[in-house]
Amino acid sequence: MTPADAMQAAPVADMSLFGLFWQAHFVVKIVMVGLLGASVWCWSIIVDKTLLFRRVEAEMDAFEEAFWSGRSLEELYRSFNDRQPTGLGALFVAAMREWKRSFEGSGRQIHSLSQRIDKVLDVTIQREVERLDSRLLFLASIGSAGPYIGLFGTVWGIMTAFTSIAASKNTSLAVVAPGIAEALFATAIGLFAAIPAVLAYNKLQASVAKSQSRLEGFADEFSAILSRQIDERLSVAA
Repeated sequence: MTPADAMQAAPVADMSLFGLFWQAHFVVKIVMVGLLGASVWCWSIIVDKTLLFRRVEAEMDAFEEAFWSGRSLEELYRSFNDRQPTGLGALFVAAMREWKRSFEGSGRQIHSLSQRIDKVLDVTIQREVERLDSRLLFLASIGSAGPYIGLFGTVWGIMTAFTSIAASKNTSLAVVAPGIAEALFATAIGLFAAIPAVLAYNKLQASVAKSQSRLEGFADEFSAILSRQIDERLSVAA
């Protein structure tokens, strides 16, 4: 049989994306479906975190405007304590709650109040950063493992393609190309899932670092304000 006769005898393969998926080995199909599912989940995280960071940024701007507007700390505390604040509001409420708790009752535990406020602020910052950083590890995992998972599907598909070629004893391009294309399609899906995950992870991690720096800066400022008031009260008491 001449090469031309072999090409005419070979069945016409469906080279569309759906055709490549449908004709692939079931192991390769599992890899493709898993990567597509991971890609969908990555995009849901990306959208959710992007909206979250925009909201957090707006809340921080609004709180700083209210904090430096000249309103008393008691008034601010009453307005923010009625809700469940996040970000800078959470730091402010946590520190003020510890402040007020230290002056309740007959005993005034003021001598170690500054250290307790610093500890409360550190714990609150850690909690807020964990909230912002949640689920970002999944993006990093898909970004690093996605290409290798796709490559596994590709290797398996190529092995299956060459096994079929050896069984049919037909090495014409019309026979070889569809199997190779199906296998490479798995790598393409792996890159499709991994590239956005890596880019989004780097961008969102930068946003987490920016928010953390802003939280720590406010914590230092507010701790200094409360520390001055503690010193004033101690000097009056003395």
